[in-house]
Amino acid sequence: MKIDRIELMVVGPEVKRYTWSHDLPEQFQSLTILRLFTDQGLEGVAGVWNAASYDYDRYTAEALRHLLPILIDRDPREFEKILFDLRPRVFPLPPGAMSLIEIALLDLEGKFKGLPIYKVLGGQLDEIQSYASTPMYNDVESYMDKIDEFVDQGFRAVKFHTWCIPEDDLLLAQEARRRFPELTFMLDAENNYKFNDGLKMADALSELDFEWFEAPYPDDDLDAYRQITKQSNIPIVPSGNWVQDLSLFKECLQTATWSRSRTDITIMGGIRPALNAMKASEQAGMKCELMSWGYTLASVANLHVMLAAGNCSYFEQSLPYDLFEYGVLDKIRTDSSGMIHGPQQPGLGVNVDWDMMETRKIYSISCDKTGVIH
Repeated sequence: MKIDRIELMVVGPEVKRYTWSHDLPEQFQSLTILRLFTDQGLEGVAGVWNAASYDYDRYTAEALRHLLPILIDRDPREFEKILFDLRPRVFPLPPGAMSLIEIALLDLEGKFKGLPIYKVLGGQLDEIQSYASTPMYNDVESYMDKIDEFVDQGFRAVKFHTWCIPEDDLLLAQEARRRFPELTFMLDAENNYKFNDGLKMADALSELDFEWFEAPYPDDDLDAYRQITKQSNIPIVPSGNWVQDLSLFKECLQTATWSRSRTDITIMGGIRPALNAMKASEQAGMKCELMSWGYTLASVANLHVMLAAGNCSYFEQSLPYDLFEYGVLDKIRTDSSGMIHGPQQPGLGVNVDWDMMETRKIYSISCDKTGVIH
């Protein structure tokens, strides 16, 4: 089997935009898609999600321009050799770039073997509990109304993306606990608190019996994380976006930087690297609360890692549904009991409406069997 054609596109759905902090503009959420075509008729697909202010991200796709010819005429089953040949030599690639190739190769492997990716990787689970992950809403009552909707849909857990203003965030947390004493809650501060505000919020959320406190500080402020983790009773979780190297990730595990780890397939370099991060977390006696925010093609790849590793508490269900399901024919939704089930089709297990994707294509690169970039 040989790869004889490659297509790379950026899709920017024209939908309502949201944000996750009072000081962050409404975000342009793009989906970068890689398609690897083989001479045996199999196609490997991967997608990564990006968010950017003021315009759609194109840099993830552009970063792969000089690497695509390396894939032409290669047998996709020579997984390790291909990734070795693609490794950066001078400057690191942006998050998500190498992930696209790694995931597409695994999608091909799953289709070749007739198995979903998580079963190719020795899946431990077939389902996992889900939590509703919110965007930022205007006021506390809007959040309460949404929680009512989530409960009706089957959710038993909700994570708040908030204004990232400590006093306002605390009022939201208090009201949510007062009205919904039986639900599981988490709060994500989007790396936005000052140190003492983070400590105070950690104590308050612990008293409110929140499941975890996420991203109080920038992920690279490792000293701040070690201090709050040591001083707090509530589990402390990073955003998971900034520690992009497995060796540093392991060092953070060994030095008790967090209570639970967090990463993503697009941050760690793909499905297998993320699986290694989850296994390292388990060896350190720690859960890895893998991200799965974003469009379906990206979130389902994270789901495969969760099911393969069996060391994650929850799947993060990005809401509203209609935004993140753009361009796919298969829905990955939480069921009435609050669970997400693993795909049963081979590979990623999600079929794409390519005509729909084409209507919102804003950028594209292709490479044919001669190795010429178009």
